[in-house]
Amino acid sequence: MEPATILVADDDRSICTVLHQALSRAGHTVRTTGTAASLWRMVEDGDGDLVITDVVMPDENALDLLPRIKRLRPNLPVIVMTAQKTLLTAVKATERGAFEYLPKPFDLNELLRIVQRALNTRRGDAPPAALDQRGQPQAEEEMPLVGRSPSMQEVYRVMARIMGTDLTVMITGESGTGKELVARALHDYGKRRGGPFVAINMAAIPRDLIESEMFGHEKGAFTGAAQRKTGRFEQAQGGTLFLDEIGDMPLDAQTRLLRVLQEGEFTTVGGRTPIRADVRIIAATHRDLRQLIQQGLFREDLFYRLNVVPVRLPPLRERREDIADLARHFLKLACDQGLPLKTLSADAIEVLTAYHWPGNVRELENLMRRLAALSAEDVIYRPDIEGEFAEPMPADDDRRRGGSLGEAIDFHLAEYFDAHDDGLPPAGLYDRILREVERPLIERTLVATRGNQIKAAQVLGLNRNTLRKKIRDLSIEVTRGGEPTRIGGSVAGR
Repeated sequence: MEPATILVADDDRSICTVLHQALSRAGHTVRTTGTAASLWRMVEDGDGDLVITDVVMPDENALDLLPRIKRLRPNLPVIVMTAQKTLLTAVKATERGAFEYLPKPFDLNELLRIVQRALNTRRGDAPPAALDQRGQPQAEEEMPLVGRSPSMQEVYRVMARIMGTDLTVMITGESGTGKELVARALHDYGKRRGGPFVAINMAAIPRDLIESEMFGHEKGAFTGAAQRKTGRFEQAQGGTLFLDEIGDMPLDAQTRLLRVLQEGEFTTVGGRTPIRADVRIIAATHRDLRQLIQQGLFREDLFYRLNVVPVRLPPLRERREDIADLARHFLKLACDQGLPLKTLSADAIEVLTAYHWPGNVRELENLMRRLAALSAEDVIYRPDIEGEFAEPMPADDDRRRGGSLGEAIDFHLAEYFDAHDDGLPPAGLYDRILREVERPLIERTLVATRGNQIKAAQVLGLNRNTLRKKIRDLSIEVTRGGEPTRIGGSVAGR
């Protein structure tokens, strides 16, 4: 790593000390400050090859300072640190020219990697990041996504980086995790926000009508086509087309979609005149497309066309620290829609946090709406919530801890089926459950072997190359030799 002068701005002295030590050990010259004004003076004087700054400073918000820095020194990379772990912060930081958005607490090794990338980019004279041209963003409470967990921070970072692009996005996640909310946010805060957002659910349309729904048809194109119909591609011109449950698209429709993505134009069913496809494609699925490819049910070339930017939405059980905020958010929405305002007691939050949530965020939202309508008191307590679940929480915990693995799995499957209104989950349950078991099994084995993949493969009884492929396909993070070093304490609470 070539030495550079790095400006660090944070009013928390412990953060400045830790960063000074880590960056100095890497061979850099470090200058620290606790105010935005002194940081601006150093930038004005031409000092520094890179800036690392906290968002909340005593005298000025660093996000307001960013545009001035980029105008004065457009090739000076700025890394933004923040404990304000919201989508709005990530979007603001990226729009106003930040090289990277780094939520606190963070991994020091990750910071050093970002520093190296930023310095390499600067030395390569890459073009500066685009500044915000659309005025003030919406207030934070109006943002569509709620959650400050590490897994959601990664989602926010990816979203912020692609907001201003037309890159095709593939959103994966279990049913109820909020895939359409992510798609709408990418549209509403992206460069095509002035155009329409058009959604089509492949699982909800008869297979023989999907091509007509997507591309439209001409009068007389088939029996029953009494007049010309505009398809979703044409309706979405200038905007975003959201292809939900793309894994349920039949193969012949996949072929037509691939042709549109390759050629940038389409024809209606029964039509001859090509129509230019001026749309951004966002696809989503709860199914494992790689397994569908192996089964011959999904085109591999279409998968790579759609999977340009993958975004994985974590299930609610992987982001339990977000449950309380989400529950309060849904109670507020219920109040805004005319239901009585309710609050949650501390023991009620404990019950919500301990629950497995097979139906994910959608199940939590439905529960909060139901309690807002039916609860007689202004405060929702533990018994109110336990009464809504299939069994009280202590029995749930005992059943998960005791008995055989098969009994525990049977219990969770019963919960999963009960979470759906008609008692039937979406298609593809077999592959989905196998994937659910496979991921924690591999992760737990890697933790036990301290990231040694050779030992993990032996324990699992897998070929080493097979294990590597599963780690890659499942996006499993492998930590070698223990947990990564993190900056904690006062940072997390700021």
